[in-house]
Amino acid sequence: MQRKIKVITTAVMLSAVASFVNAADLTKAYEMPDASKMIEKDALAKPTKYTMPKGCISTDAELIARGEYIFHNLNGKKAKKTPPKGLVKFIEKKGKDGKVKKKPKQYGNCVACHNIEGAKGAGNIGPDLTGYKAMFIDTKTRDNQFVFQKIADARIDNPKTHMTINLTTKLFNEREICDIASYIVADKKK
Repeated sequence: MQRKIKVITTAVMLSAVASFVNAADLTKAYEMPDASKMIEKDALAKPTKYTMPKGCISTDAELIARGEYIFHNLNGKKAKKTPPKGLVKFIEKKGKDGKVKKKPKQYGNCVACHNIEGAKGAGNIGPDLTGYKAMFIDTKTRDNQFVFQKIADARIDNPKTHMTINLTTKLFNEREICDIASYIVADKKK
């Protein structure tokens, strides 16, 4: 019986070795892209320190409304309500074929990670921004430049942040970051 098992085991092993030796090399049957070039293309730029533009932070109700809208919505396709003046749900881009295509405008969805006054379903991954003005701005613990920088590129003082890199990647422009910052530091007492 043991001899039979040894013969069967040997036959199975020889069959596996023969299959391995005779296996076809399929790596030449399909294109093998250079992954290092793909990684280089996708790599983020180095952390960037930004200077807040003059007049960035405002108590203007329209700016704050835009910041609130960006903060609470993910993209134009799923955005709640009509966007305030100065924002759109879709942006138009010319394709390679020359045709103009509508693409949903990407918003912040900051509320997925941060809580703030009036938030519904707010996250708790990022810091709670409730009462930010009273807690940080009024006490001079932080200033508006700090808020602007955190939204623009938070990696400047926290290289391992999970915060989106908004200005460096051009997800937002300076005006949109100013709108979000104006909303965060606004007095929300109504």
